[in-house]
Amino acid sequence: MAEFKYDIVKTFGTVSENDNGWVKEVNLVSWNEREPVYDIRVWQENHEKLGKGITLTEVELKNLKNLLNTMDI
Repeated sequence: MAEFKYDIVKTFGTVSENDNGWVKEVNLVSWNEREPVYDIRVWQENHEKLGKGITLTEVELKNLKNLLNTMDI
């Protein structure tokens, strides 16, 4: 498995937390020293381990926000 680097540039908040201490967060993350992207992912409390997630550019995040605003939830 290839190694990768990440730097959490900014943390926006926690979406949820499960019983084993993993949290789903929204962060701005630089992957492999690239331009930071918005990231929704599960992390171990100390950010040493991470689970599956999704990354979004600023445009994609704005599109998602607009879409969520139109949903009747």
